[in-house]
Amino acid sequence: MSAAMISSERRGRVALVRLASDNPLNPLTDALMDQLVDILLRNETDPHVHATVLTGSHKAFAAGADIAAMSTLDYASAFANDYIGRSWDRIRTMRKPIIAAVGGYALGGGCELAMMCDIVIAADDARFGQPEIKLGIVPGAGGTQRLPRAAGKSTAMLACLTGESFDANEALAYGLVSKVVPREQLIDEALRVGEQIARHSLPVIVAIKEAVDRAFESSLSEGLLFERRLFHAGFSLADQKEGMAAFLERRQAAFQNR
Repeated sequence: MSAAMISSERRGRVALVRLASDNPLNPLTDALMDQLVDILLRNETDPHVHATVLTGSHKAFAAGADIAAMSTLDYASAFANDYIGRSWDRIRTMRKPIIAAVGGYALGGGCELAMMCDIVIAADDARFGQPEIKLGIVPGAGGTQRLPRAAGKSTAMLACLTGESFDANEALAYGLVSKVVPREQLIDEALRVGEQIARHSLPVIVAIKEAVDRAFESSLSEGLLFERRLFHAGFSLADQKEGMAAFLERRQAAFQNR
């Protein structure tokens, strides 16, 4: 059995999940990713968890995929085993919000893992990049797909074709991250955002995440129709009745997540 490479604890309705490999650069090995997916799936079924904060070590969120393992692969084995896709794709299907708290390096697979999350908060020492071209390979976990959607074609081309990294403030300007905070405030700020989300109705949280994700997968007209159907369906929730009553009565809503 693989040693534990992920630590997890619950802070109220927010789970704090930390990549905790023996290597402080947190190479994203198959074993680490399998453990991460297992923990995220556990959070999915825990009614007490409404959001997850995902972070790394002091040195790196994750400095890349497992290059030692990749160096021995050939096409047949990579394709047959669906290398990277086998476990990584499960993360994008998680229904509850995931907040990436990125400090230090987030390169290659680490940058791609951050982009799989719903909100990215960066420490002022964070560095992002897709250096795969320097290894003679194409990004394999969404670098050429999510980065253009977040930062635009020109920025994505520059990052992927040169392999050069960029800092947290550049990432903020590109639209890759939501905010930049001093390193010592990173976890507290990510947890604050998680707690702000988690105080709301869980069915509505899940629906909003699904609707925003749909914006990247459909035309505007189809996305608007999807949103409208979720809006209409929301009137079946007890939490909708409570939320609107609380607003009219000028009190705090007491959501029951149903």
